[in-house]
Amino acid sequence: MDAGPVDAWTVAFSPDSKYIATGSHLGKVNIFGVESGKKECSLDTRGKFILSIAYSPDGKYLASGAIDGIINIFDIATGKLLHTLEGHAMPIRSLTFSPDSQLLVTASDDGYIKIYDVQHANLAGTLSGHASWVLSVAFSPDDTHFVSSSSDKSVKVWDASSRACVNTFFDHQDQVWSVKYNSTGSKIISAGDDRSIHIYDCPM
Repeated sequence: MDAGPVDAWTVAFSPDSKYIATGSHLGKVNIFGVESGKKECSLDTRGKFILSIAYSPDGKYLASGAIDGIINIFDIATGKLLHTLEGHAMPIRSLTFSPDSQLLVTASDDGYIKIYDVQHANLAGTLSGHASWVLSVAFSPDDTHFVSSSSDKSVKVWDASSRACVNTFFDHQDQVWSVKYNSTGSKIISAGDDRSIHIYDCPM
């Protein structure tokens, strides 16, 4: 795909792989067609620099997180802004939907992880435990756990039901910018500023 110069900081594939959503420095969410390579539409967050973006697995929602701590959730079918969430006070580095698309988990420089009920935009939980910026979050494929990484050099695994931290890994020597599950949820991979990648067996 060659769409020419694109103002994009973060990107995400739609679940059907037909579209790409990008978050821009100017606070716009731009949707591109994969086949056409052209911009199909632009969603205005009325906000600032978008650092993170995610589609819900069911393809109904698109969420964006901005440098000012604002989270916007859009209806994909209509392009309308459904919810604006203002629970964080600092940049949203990462956000992820649960596999059933019912929850949105957000990570912020304020050191907190927040869990939102997507349909009603209710705050379902606020988790603390990291000692610095929370840089990345990801849900396990089986919907039971999610993982987070932080500037405090740690990777934490959380129980999605109890909202409790069930395991913490301290193998990195510097801030951990990215963390993901494999497709089966049996392993976690993390990457940090210490120029290392760690692979963990998921605690049960």
